[in-house]
Amino acid sequence: MSDTLMTRTPRSQLPPAWQPAWDMLNSLTGSATFVEVFGQAPQLLEFVMNQFYMKLFFGGQVSQRYKQIARLRLSLLHGCQTCNRQNIPGALGAGFTQAQVDALAREDFTPFSPAERAVIDYASQVALTNMDGELSPQLYAALRAHFSEADILELGTVMAVISGMAKLSFVLNLVDKESYCPFAARAA
Repeated sequence: MSDTLMTRTPRSQLPPAWQPAWDMLNSLTGSATFVEVFGQAPQLLEFVMNQFYMKLFFGGQVSQRYKQIARLRLSLLHGCQTCNRQNIPGALGAGFTQAQVDALAREDFTPFSPAERAVIDYASQVALTNMDGELSPQLYAALRAHFSEADILELGTVMAVISGMAKLSFVLNLVDKESYCPFAARAA
């Protein structure tokens, strides 16, 4: 369990509307630290859970399949153990196989369709670990073969928010990190 300095709101003291979010996160990851800490600022928890996740991540015009693989790619690159614990079931629920998830973790992209590979490449550019990320003409062409520019913007916005929330979660120590997490040494 993460060892944050931030105040946690116990499940029993969360508004009833946020208790199912606590239950879901705790069941997937073994820790509901994120909901507990953001319980101090219900308007921010509402933004993350409802405005971002419900309306954009689970809503929007881009298929859930692409958003799930992008989110998992980011959490694998970032080394967020807590995120991986929820993103792997998310990817499986979106129709990816365990073999594909394992291949993604090994950076083997052959079991993915061209559209999925384009999204994986895009996520690799947006990742916190890629300080030189860019939308090259080749990546743009690969994305445009399957997505409108509005879709590319939606995918990018989803990945930017996820990456930013990952960074905040690392800074506030709200998540557990994988042994390979590039941010673990700095947080120690």
